[in-house]
Amino acid sequence: MKIMVSACLLGENCKYNGGNNYNENVLKYVEGHQVIPVCPEVDGGLSTPRIPCEIVNGIVTDRQGQSKDIEFRTGARLGLKKAIEENVDLAILQSRSPSCGVNQIYDGTFTGGLIDGQGVFAKMLIESGIKVIDAADIK
Repeated sequence: MKIMVSACLLGENCKYNGGNNYNENVLKYVEGHQVIPVCPEVDGGLSTPRIPCEIVNGIVTDRQGQSKDIEFRTGARLGLKKAIEENVDLAILQSRSPSCGVNQIYDGTFTGGLIDGQGVFAKMLIESGIKVIDAADIK
């Protein structure tokens, strides 16, 4: 099976704060499968570290009020293209991210509140018929 995985879950330091979201449960889950790492935010041209972003009224915006929507959507399109070209069977994505959130995302107030919804990349994958799993659901 080919599984696309948020690169931060694999230990790549591509998270907004320069760190990662290394997830041993995800690593165990993908063991023996072909793993395709992806970070749509970096692929869209954003630096690491970077100012945190959330989706505000449908636009990906950083905490200082600057739109980063073009970068997020560019990276999401590149990730989707890669997923289709690689014919991935599944994508395991980082929880709550404005790119990769599957079940919930931050509410756009930068206060830690959550709402039901998907990040830009997760939504593109779902709309294209690619199965996605939130990393938090892998136990």
